[in-house]
Amino acid sequence: QSQLMESGGGLVEPGGSLRLSCAASGITLYYFTITWFRQAPGKEHEGVACISSSGDGTVYVDSVKGRFTISRDNPKNTVYLQMDGLKPEDTATYYCAARSTLRGTRCTTEPHKVNYDYWGQGTQVTVSS
Repeated sequence: QSQLMESGGGLVEPGGSLRLSCAASGITLYYFTITWFRQAPGKEHEGVACISSSGDGTVYVDSVKGRFTISRDNPKNTVYLQMDGLKPEDTATYYCAARSTLRGTRCTTEPHKVNYDYWGQGTQVTVSS
């Protein structure tokens, strides 16, 4: 049984918007730092955005700053990634990952700086005209 489930991906034109959701089951999400990753065919995983368990701290990779917004609704046990001004280079499978605050509260998009307890199955985002 998956503890995290992504949704909201799809096909969108350049300049368009999508809102991705990461819904948790079987865990209480406010005890976890959440990071969105993405991976395109032939490329390595890239950290996109991170949000602290409280929602007070966020981190973004430079390529999405000003276009993407990560947020969370802890009572709904859900984290969101609002993506505006989408570009073809944003095309990828997007994953959310959760790290327990019992092991620390660092929020980072850098790979291999921290490990994660749970990963979702991924949702496909395609930006094309």
